[in-house]
Amino acid sequence: MKEQPHTTRDIARELARKYSTMTHDELDILESILVPRKFAKNQLILKEGEICRDILYIHTGLLRQFYKKKGRVLTEHLGVDGTIVMCIESLFREEPTKLQVEALEVSQCYALPKKRLEEVALHNVNIQILYRKILEESLILSQVHADLVRFETAQNRYKRLCKLMPKVIQRAPLNYIANYLQMTPETLSRVRSATLLD
Repeated sequence: MKEQPHTTRDIARELARKYSTMTHDELDILESILVPRKFAKNQLILKEGEICRDILYIHTGLLRQFYKKKGRVLTEHLGVDGTIVMCIESLFREEPTKLQVEALEVSQCYALPKKRLEEVALHNVNIQILYRKILEESLILSQVHADLVRFETAQNRYKRLCKLMPKVIQRAPLNYIANYLQMTPETLSRVRSATLLD
């Protein structure tokens, strides 16, 4: 995947377009707190026991959030270009996280350090709105995932994910998609075949 040339200004504009309108001055402020971060494929970005201090905006790439439970590794979230990844509980409580984050592709991200974001949000209403919308989006995504695995059949889980996250379906390894949807890779294969026949 060829990376588009871009600047932190472009990213500030991208975030403003997605989450809030901004004045020229507010764009300057947002741009000033963005920290470019590039990750190699399979790089562990956040380990269990570390404290999450940033909201990560994925410009290009694919990140996986996962945790370990009773000897199993479970995928909590898959984030792709134009989306946000954070460990929300660790971020707000400033406590060690149980979640881990890794890059599944070479990924160009931009960190929004929570401390800096909160400082500038105090004096800039549109940055405050951006912050709130990012948090809302993250909470809604968690709820959607929880509802998917609680209430939907395997087939519907897959169909919903195709609608909600088409890029994830195209790019994430199948075992992680199956894991995220809480089904075995075999079930996912059957579901995918059946979906193609629909």
